[in-house]
Amino acid sequence: MDAGLKRELEDKVRSGERLTREDGIALYESDDLAWLGGLAHEVRTKKNGDVVHFNVNRHLNMTNVCTASCAYCSFQRKPGEKDAYTMRIEEAVRLAKAMENDNLTELHIVNGLHPNLPWRYYPRSLSELKKALPNVSLKAFTATEIHHFETISGMSASDILDELIEAGLESLTGGGAEIFDWEVRQHIVDHRTHWEDWSRIHRLAHSKGLKTPCTMLYGHIEEPRHRVDHVLRLRELQDETGGFQVFIPLRYQHDFVDMQDGKVRNRLQARTTMATGAEALKTFAVSRLLFDNIPHVKVFWVMHGVQTAQLALQHGADDMDGSVVEYKITHDADNYGTPNKLSREDLLDLIRDAGFQPVERNTRYEIIREYPGPDADRRESPQPMRV
Repeated sequence: MDAGLKRELEDKVRSGERLTREDGIALYESDDLAWLGGLAHEVRTKKNGDVVHFNVNRHLNMTNVCTASCAYCSFQRKPGEKDAYTMRIEEAVRLAKAMENDNLTELHIVNGLHPNLPWRYYPRSLSELKKALPNVSLKAFTATEIHHFETISGMSASDILDELIEAGLESLTGGGAEIFDWEVRQHIVDHRTHWEDWSRIHRLAHSKGLKTPCTMLYGHIEEPRHRVDHVLRLRELQDETGGFQVFIPLRYQHDFVDMQDGKVRNRLQARTTMATGAEALKTFAVSRLLFDNIPHVKVFWVMHGVQTAQLALQHGADDMDGSVVEYKITHDADNYGTPNKLSREDLLDLIRDAGFQPVERNTRYEIIREYPGPDADRRESPQPMRV
């Protein structure tokens, strides 16, 4: 990138002028990661200061049985497969209750698209979980699952959301987005929820007062222009509804473990390599610069590794997700080396070690507790990049 274009982009960012599609593509073409990260860090600091948000959450996947066979997914199983499972609601409640002593504030629930479970299973599961854990927020179901519920129930998404909210739903999850552009999507997705229905369902959720996350699965067969297109669609929807709280880039994972049963469910890995750490940091930085209307960018450490996650905090991210237990959707796929769980103390140490002040939040990004940051009097104590 020539010096003139760099200055032009810097001026636009610092004046608060909205970046264009062409600007986003130009940023991805830059090989100056230090400059790009520094610019994104300026934006995240203006929006969120020197803090890093986290929460204490647990993931619960009540079934891995799924009608879809998406090319990137190693989590799904077909009915009758050896390791297919579906929890009884009582079992899901028992498992969730076992997590209670960790003082969790959020339960994150995502499932396969089960062909035979009745619609009533889902609101009843939320209702029973809420009874068992009344102080825990239920962040549940992707837009893809809500679309599936329309099919199995014959109800509208509006009525479905009303019933789920009454049962205790506080937020949808951001999944099912992957990459919206059909040029890529037709090769990676095997369900029928595409941009039109994904955006319709989140728009409805926002109209009912829910705040939701949005995501992007990157680092597979897509190109930077597809990532820019994806972000700009979400940015336009955010202009309309204001309902997205956080954007979460999710790094595509190769399948290293799941072949033990002789089946390669992740069909993309023969065609691509995983994104490098530098590409991950560039994706965070460009996303932060393009998203002038979404307050937070989250690095999901499970899919990036803790060291890359720490670096992402200097490249536009201001949220390190939560403590997470048994994240099956990628841990069933990879041998990447991330732990199943980080405790609250682990997260505090990682955030301070990256030079930031930890702030514990709830699902709606309301502050629960602010913690001391790094010790400024210690020479070896890291500090955030100054802007």
